[in-house]
Amino acid sequence: MADQKIVFKVGTSSLTDSDGNLVPAKIEKITRQLATLHRKGYQLILVTSGSIAAGFRRLGFDKRPTRIAEKQASAAVGQGLLIEEYTKYLLQDGIVSAQVLLTQDDFADARRYQNASQAMQVLLKQGAIPIINENDMIAVEEIKVGDNDTLSAQVASLLKADLLVLLTDVDGLYTANPTTDPDAQHIPEVKQISDDLQAMARGAGSANGTGGMMTKIQAAVLATRSGVPVYICSSASETALIDAVTQSNKGTLFHADTHKLNQRKQWLAFYARTDAAVYLDEGASLAMTEHGRSLLVSGVKAMEGEFNEGDIVSVFSQKDQSLIGKGRVKLSSTDLKNKMTQLNPEGIFIHRNDWVSL
Repeated sequence: MADQKIVFKVGTSSLTDSDGNLVPAKIEKITRQLATLHRKGYQLILVTSGSIAAGFRRLGFDKRPTRIAEKQASAAVGQGLLIEEYTKYLLQDGIVSAQVLLTQDDFADARRYQNASQAMQVLLKQGAIPIINENDMIAVEEIKVGDNDTLSAQVASLLKADLLVLLTDVDGLYTANPTTDPDAQHIPEVKQISDDLQAMARGAGSANGTGGMMTKIQAAVLATRSGVPVYICSSASETALIDAVTQSNKGTLFHADTHKLNQRKQWLAFYARTDAAVYLDEGASLAMTEHGRSLLVSGVKAMEGEFNEGDIVSVFSQKDQSLIGKGRVKLSSTDLKNKMTQLNPEGIFIHRNDWVSL
């Protein structure tokens, strides 16, 4: 369907040979399919792995490095080589591509989050295909997304995509690892991602990649809660990307959550950093999670860390210490502490519009 936004995530194993070398023919196969969909009017975004795979041999390494500095150096070399391959093949079909490098900070900072969304919307409107990867050269642990399954889910949520396709070396989710268990059964669709389903997922990545099936399930949780359906399928077929748009190939479809979060609450739920916490009594916990109420000062029974008015804090149940949500506070930690010493403290601490249950 014209004008639909589709985010494709292609993993390292879909771009390399068994020795971890980047295979240009595999990139060409992907770009030819993107060109076909582009001509049909789809707005396309590609989240691609492969920068380390493209660069490590150019630096003289015999195999994919494991030390952080060596991986970052390989990514610095490989990122240019990777985008060059995509650009070359897409230009043969008259399609402009745009390199977009992101870190977790680009999602955690509200202004940068909006800027990234607006810039990519312009690229899509002008008919370009954003090609996205994590900025591995500068991404230290504190600002690292971690894997491109998660990054693709964040991008799909950010852009309010109509579908996220996770292309990998297996054709969907199974009840067990199909490479080791002959009784593993294929699961064609998932309407709700349960704890049991997450426990079922086992790593299915190759030695040259960073993600297994569990990272794909976690990505599906993020995307579907943001209202984006997710399709996991194999990239092996010559028409895998084209078929995935209509789910006409073998794969697993994760349905979008009917109670999706708006973009503001997506940012609050998944990206906003918290350095402090408060603990609620049982009544306040139920009021927030079950009845959609604002949090009153009287419901707060303990706090950790310091915060200013307008900061985001994590909110826990005092009863079982479980995380129940995050919210933007109306009082500083100093003001809250003063109010908590009063006999009958009054006032709203977190308004329900600035709250998200987790």
